[in-house]
Amino acid sequence: MQKPWEGRFRERTEKFVEDFTQSVSFDKELALWDIKQSKAHVKTLQKAGILPEEEASLLLKGLEGIEEEVRQGRFDFRVELEDVHMNIEAELIKRLGEVGGKLHTARSRNDQVATDEKLYIKDSIGEVLELLRELRKSLVRFAEKSVDFVMPSYTHLQRAQPIRVAHYFLAYREIFLTDAERFINAYRLADCLPLGSGAVAGVDFPLDRFYTAELLGFNRLCRNSMQATADRDFILDLLYACAVCGMHLSRLSEDLILWSSEEFGFVELPDRLCTGSSIMPQKKNPDVLELIRGKTGRLYGNLLSLLTTLKGLPMAYNRDLQEDKEPLFDSLRAIKDCLTGMRLVLEGMSLKEGRLYSSAGSFSLMTDLANYLVLKGLPFRQAHKVAGSITAYLLEKGKKPEELSLEELKSFSELYEEDALRLLKPEASADRRKVFGGTAREEVLRRLEVAKREEGLS
Repeated sequence: MQKPWEGRFRERTEKFVEDFTQSVSFDKELALWDIKQSKAHVKTLQKAGILPEEEASLLLKGLEGIEEEVRQGRFDFRVELEDVHMNIEAELIKRLGEVGGKLHTARSRNDQVATDEKLYIKDSIGEVLELLRELRKSLVRFAEKSVDFVMPSYTHLQRAQPIRVAHYFLAYREIFLTDAERFINAYRLADCLPLGSGAVAGVDFPLDRFYTAELLGFNRLCRNSMQATADRDFILDLLYACAVCGMHLSRLSEDLILWSSEEFGFVELPDRLCTGSSIMPQKKNPDVLELIRGKTGRLYGNLLSLLTTLKGLPMAYNRDLQEDKEPLFDSLRAIKDCLTGMRLVLEGMSLKEGRLYSSAGSFSLMTDLANYLVLKGLPFRQAHKVAGSITAYLLEKGKKPEELSLEELKSFSELYEEDALRLLKPEASADRRKVFGGTAREEVLRRLEVAKREEGLS
């Protein structure tokens, strides 16, 4: 098989070089997007008067035939043709003869691959955004079912203050909203057409690049041919969005893994999403959550891999940029799988209300005893000291705050009255926090209605 560039060479390419430099084994994933941009390029060449209508029609028909074979998995990608671009072009030449060789007029693989990647990324981000939306819907539905459940919150992995369970899941809904914004920003930064930049200096044909951009759905053109062919920052932005989203999924996974343990006993994970042990018959392992947590390391690694590849490259295109695709493809596959897995876990998970409630009280209520004194006029630092003394007393006596009598409270401060005892319930503590964004029932319900409306659930 002849190489498209072999006219300059006097020796046959080593088999090792063919295998080492080929990218078609992985960049064939771009085939449909490569064909899409090739169709637009043919139309642009025709509009510029470079291709007559008859030849343009033949090229478009040939590309459609190849596209159908790619979609059906019947297209034979050949390693000796290096990459997806040359595989498609060679097949077109095979089918159409010399006319097929006109496809590459006014185009380089340098601007071609950057355009393919941006088309691929824009479509992929649309899929990720939809998966994020479905996950947020699951979080909202779970929150709606758990408004009346109370649990302890944690700081430093120590019990902090009682919260409504719905408040926790609405927190992650906010987090995944910010993740969506990062992906939208990555989309915006990729929405710039490189095609027409050629290898590095632009092309010497009268192409209407604005027409090409319109055909391919780009909102703007890359304004400098060197930047257009050298730039892979748009992939970094996507890998960063995947890494941050993966980190959030990992943190949520960690909570649910802990909560499903016997030590916590807050949730029951669905059997269909867990596995067992080959030796311990009692085991129910949260493998989906653990793998979500584990894949986050790959998402970080893919980002760092491309950052390292790019850091020493001279302007403009260098073959090192071939190394951008495997991290890109891997991260998108991983984040899609992780989002799907987390949604399935949430849809099948159940809460253990009694265990949640029994864990929500006790020393989580001490801040409320301090704040009670503050509302009576005592400076907070003094009130904090009083509540700390009560804590030490309870620990010494082996008692819980809920077991305190009014007489015991008054022994620490005469400001305590009968109504202070009513604070010693987890739901009362949670519902005192009525500030915007707080965990009071009325505020959680308000935020829940906003979330339902924004996610199209009401």
